[in-house]
Amino acid sequence: MPGSEYRVPSGRKPVSRFEELLVWQKSKVLCVSVYRVTNSGPFAKDFGLRSQIQRASVSVMSNIAEGFDRNSRAEFARFLAIARGSAGEVRSQLYLAQELGYIDSTTARAVLRDCNEITSMLIGLRKTLGA
Repeated sequence: MPGSEYRVPSGRKPVSRFEELLVWQKSKVLCVSVYRVTNSGPFAKDFGLRSQIQRASVSVMSNIAEGFDRNSRAEFARFLAIARGSAGEVRSQLYLAQELGYIDSTTARAVLRDCNEITSMLIGLRKTLGA
């Protein structure tokens, strides 16, 4: 955050830019993964679901960044909660995509695992903020 630093998680070096947050880095990887799996095969033809899951994945990383740069612990915690909701949305849409045969179970499991890891990290980060 401009003008301030967070110790996230406690005991580690201060973080002054959202790009330094491991959870943001992982959410960017998730977003790229979602775009890759949705832009090929039958998924690419379902414009509604493809657009929704892509927007939800972008929302995860964007809300982490926006909350961090709000320069307020309370605002950051609120935006992390929004990011967590978006990660849940991605998970839900992945289950649907798998049921529809848009993605195979191996791909679904890998992306779901990443979503779950990000969700756990968001929960932990909110706790360090006292939320």
